Amino acid sequence: MFPANFCIQVVTRIFWFSARVALFHLIYGEVNNIQEWTRHQYFTFMATGMLINGIVEMIFMPSCAAFCESIRTGRLDLSLTRPIDVQFLVSLQRMNPAMLSQIMLALTLLTYSVFSLNQPVSPIAIGLYCFYVTIAVAFFYSLMIATACTSIWFGRNQGLYDFWFYLTIFAQYPRSIYNRSSAAAEFEAGEMLQFTFSWVVPILLVVTVPARTLAGMAVDWRFAAATLVSTLLCIAASRMVFRFALSHYRGASS
Repeated sequence: MFPANFCIQVVTRIFWFSARVALFHLIYGEVNNIQEWTRHQYFTFMATGMLINGIVEMIFMPSCAAFCESIRTGRLDLSLTRPIDVQFLVSLQRMNPAMLSQIMLALTLLTYSVFSLNQPVSPIAIGLYCFYVTIAVAFFYSLMIATACTSIWFGRNQGLYDFWFYLTIFAQYPRSIYNRSSAAAEFEAGEMLQFTFSWVVPILLVVTVPARTLAGMAVDWRFAAATLVSTLLCIAASRMVFRFALSHYRGASS
């Protein structure tokens, strides 16, 4: 409907992608690795994060934003009368095809990085990678839909995009960068962040685990288990939040 807007979004994504790749290309021109990540291993991580982010923003972000607006305008009333699960309906009512450009760029970078590692990739590793990417998408969706539900009480939730922006910024870096810099230090803020966002809310794991799996790096089974269990709990919790929020919805006039 709006081709100019579509083209602007595509160009913006290409510019953002090029800028990130150029930045870390310059960084790795000065060092061989950052923590345990070599150049191509990190590009595998970067591509994985972009892929997950692209899928979520293409399929779920427009629908969650429209859900917030439908609460304010009362269009949610029509969805409630239809003979279909309401959460399914509001989660998939819109898509953003411009994000296909980011997904294609991410897959291109991922393919290049994996081949540049010069090591075989087994079908099992590819299968696990796809599984963990699916887990990551489900995890971010559960956080997004739960945040969107707050519009029922607030009337309008402008913080949804801000929340997603800061969440994705935080997930752009591997878990290991928060390792303790000094063995003599008893406490560091990075260690606390690493623990919280690995074992409580695994934001640092949902991208790191699939990237390590495909890059041929060792994956602690506890990290994989924490990602799977936490994602299942988040999905169940978001479902409860959604149903609880709908029970308090009384129409646009309320």
